Amino acid sequence: MNRRNFLSLTGTFTGGMLILPEFLHAFGSQNSLVIGEQCLVFIQLNGGNDGLNTFIPYENPLYYDLRPKISINTNDVIGKNKGMAFHPSLKDFAQIQQNGDLSVIQNVGYPEPVRSHFRSQEIWQTATDSNKYLNEGWLGRYLGLQCNEHQPTAGINLDSIDNLALKGVEPNSITVKDPNRFKIRTDKEDNVKLSDNPQLDFVRKIANSVSEGSDEIQKALTKSSSEMSYPKTGLAKNLEWISRLIKGNLNSKVYYTSLGGFDTHDNQLDIHKRKLSELNDAVFSFYQDLKNAKLMQNVTLVVFSEFGRRVKDNGNGTDHGTAAPMFIIGGNTKGTIVGQNPNLSDLDNGDLKHQIDFRSVYASLLKEKMSFDYSKIGISNKPLEGIF
Repeated sequence: MNRRNFLSLTGTFTGGMLILPEFLHAFGSQNSLVIGEQCLVFIQLNGGNDGLNTFIPYENPLYYDLRPKISINTNDVIGKNKGMAFHPSLKDFAQIQQNGDLSVIQNVGYPEPVRSHFRSQEIWQTATDSNKYLNEGWLGRYLGLQCNEHQPTAGINLDSIDNLALKGVEPNSITVKDPNRFKIRTDKEDNVKLSDNPQLDFVRKIANSVSEGSDEIQKALTKSSSEMSYPKTGLAKNLEWISRLIKGNLNSKVYYTSLGGFDTHDNQLDIHKRKLSELNDAVFSFYQDLKNAKLMQNVTLVVFSEFGRRVKDNGNGTDHGTAAPMFIIGGNTKGTIVGQNPNLSDLDNGDLKHQIDFRSVYASLLKEKMSFDYSKIGISNKPLEGIF
């Protein structure tokens, strides 16, 4: 049976709402997860977000010299702090930082950067060097050591495709498009047999084991509700689901989702404004929701992209670059700016030189928020200090 037929068959068990990993095995019970208060939520900005127009060095004249067509006017930036400020579409990011709940980590990247979207995303998702390849993601490796048995809901990916970051030797995560479309299994459904064909029977077993995760998700949804109105966007809907699962005590350690559209080679000012507005509004709703539920201190939201953009504009946009900021919200973050402001006078062939390795951020998240030894999953970078 080829992969396409396998996925088509298994998809019938979940109404097309569940995307199955390629490495499925039988799942264990919810009680197999090592439970703790903290969880991590990731928003991956696909396409290479322009960090310089997101968190802006508005006091540096080189920013305006190098970006005569797409720079953001100094009178329009908001949340001015130590020579840096937010894009005007990120007004609520500025408010969250003023509240002391948002830290900005500047100039994040990795040595020998790669400007391919797919490969750079793969590097971030596996936490490897740019010249090395792994089949398992950094979060998948972490969950593999946190789960005593297979745990389908240790990691939740709210998306239409699987995410390599969550892939492990054992299947401790699932990808969900719409949790509300899940249903509780019945004994009759558990006992359904497709045929006498061993391959099809294997598919049935896989589908049933996947349904175990859907059971847990449904139970969590019945324990929670949306106490506020989220924007009518895809990202906002995903964050609303994540909020409900957290409030419903699903006890997942990791939640992951993404927002695309950041490959702004052309018409950047308009496109970037719309994408940052979508990000801002969705994140602020999620933040307010969990604040009201008194859970934001237990949730650490991480916003990042696979790379930034070139420092000099191309006339109407920007091309693929290297280093860019990361944003950490909640989790009792110190709410500070970590790292030096972008050095626009010392570039590497027109690109920012990274100052902070993204794996040091990962190490800090695992150590400080999850009480986990990051070296056990192959991260050798020292944890970045000053976030929490």
